[in-house]
Amino acid sequence: MSKAIVVTVPHNLGAEAAKKRIADAIEKLRRDYVDKIAHSEVLWTGDRADLRVAAFGQTTTAQIDVLNEALRIEVQLPWILAALSNKIQDALTTTAKDTLKLGPPKA
Repeated sequence: MSKAIVVTVPHNLGAEAAKKRIADAIEKLRRDYVDKIAHSEVLWTGDRADLRVAAFGQTTTAQIDVLNEALRIEVQLPWILAALSNKIQDALTTTAKDTLKLGPPKA
């Protein structure tokens, strides 16, 4: 049985700047982990990204909604990863907060 994780991270960047930072961070992760991921896709529709990642025989889907004052991430974990949901949720929260920190975008 799959398990859903929902993370909401407030920000004060506005939707456009937050979306750019999130899009850049997703592309960096895809480049950094290209040798470990069997397949990944990202489809942006307005300020919403639909993601699908397949690795190690497991497929995870996620939706990222970029709002003016917050970022909402919902991830559907396959049953085999459900036991790690707390660690995954903590990592998502930390990464999102770091990506949205004020100041110049991280390289």
